[in-house]
Amino acid sequence: MPLRKDQDTPLRSVRANIVQSIRAFRVQDLQEAAITLGHHFLYANLAHAQSKQDVLDLIAQQFTFPAQCGKNFDALYDGMTDPLHRSGPQPGFVLVLEQIPATAKFDKEAREQLLDIFRDAADYWADRKIAFRCFYSFL
Repeated sequence: MPLRKDQDTPLRSVRANIVQSIRAFRVQDLQEAAITLGHHFLYANLAHAQSKQDVLDLIAQQFTFPAQCGKNFDALYDGMTDPLHRSGPQPGFVLVLEQIPATAKFDKEAREQLLDIFRDAADYWADRKIAFRCFYSFL
């Protein structure tokens, strides 16, 4: 029996719809796995963000989303779900949010809200049987 593509990648032990710490994964390996699987790879380095608005702006810019996706958490969620779903069949997603800030203006509650947006998006795509894996690290 031939191996499925995901059995040859670092993602073989990662659930198809999850938001988790990047831990032992390297960004380059995740990008290569996404390419192998034919999935979209989205990457945002948030090291220079100081506030919620900075985080939203950087994600919208680096994911190459329309500017309105950087307005608030609801707009970010909307940008990751419905328009992509309406644009046709999707192969899957591998996202990396690197160095999410830990500042007074982007505190633990804001970080959890951000990750909840990605968890909700993972659930949205799970309902449609599309893999959505999001990896993150904190600064």
